[in-house]
Amino acid sequence: MIMWPFSKKYSVRASGLLEDGTDCHSHLLWGVDDGIKTKEDSLACLHLMEEAGVKVQWITPHIMEDVPNKEDSLRERFDVLKADYLAEESPSGRKVEVHLGAEYMMDNLFSERLEQAPLLTTYEKDTVLVETSTVFPPLNMDGTLERIKSKGYYPMLAHPERYLYMKESDYRNLYHKGIQLQLNLPSLNGAYGEEEKERAEWLLERGMYYCYGTDTHRVGQLKNTLDMKVLSSKILDALLSLKR
Repeated sequence: MIMWPFSKKYSVRASGLLEDGTDCHSHLLWGVDDGIKTKEDSLACLHLMEEAGVKVQWITPHIMEDVPNKEDSLRERFDVLKADYLAEESPSGRKVEVHLGAEYMMDNLFSERLEQAPLLTTYEKDTVLVETSTVFPPLNMDGTLERIKSKGYYPMLAHPERYLYMKESDYRNLYHKGIQLQLNLPSLNGAYGEEEKERAEWLLERGMYYCYGTDTHRVGQLKNTLDMKVLSSKILDALLSLKR
């Protein structure tokens, strides 16, 4: 069988997509949400990121009514992880630049936090990573996004391809309102389902994404993300255009 160049698939690791790049969404802070459970696994993931060439790693634990983390306590635990990581010898001979952000569910707790304390920002100055249920939109979503802006922040919507209640017109509306959209790389592998995969490809082809992340919750999941061979030349070119 002749294998034409356009049919070739690349893995995230082999493509160099993360080389000197940024992973803007992960759950690598151990023991605070449904992500990494032990500090040893947190460090193992950071070493995998080193090997993949990641330059900047954002760690974005959940903050929501079901997981009511406090920003101050997250900072304290992050400082421990960062100190231990920097003190370790790197197997790859390089270190990832680690930062703490958060992934806020747009629920009642978020509305309270937005009015009270400074929020943990992610990826760029004053950018706040937010999410919704994958099935139902939050009450007054547009109003909440506008309130975020009124407080001096820029809202970035995590993994919009996973929100099955959204239609193409919803994505276009968010994009034209200046809401930054963040792609989960595992979506391109069908990790969350075929419909989510199709939505991710549709958004990517139309240039609607602002950045991408691994949304890592487990060591094994990260290994699968790095080794998945699903990046066609077309998809890879689109992803590389988002690289910062």
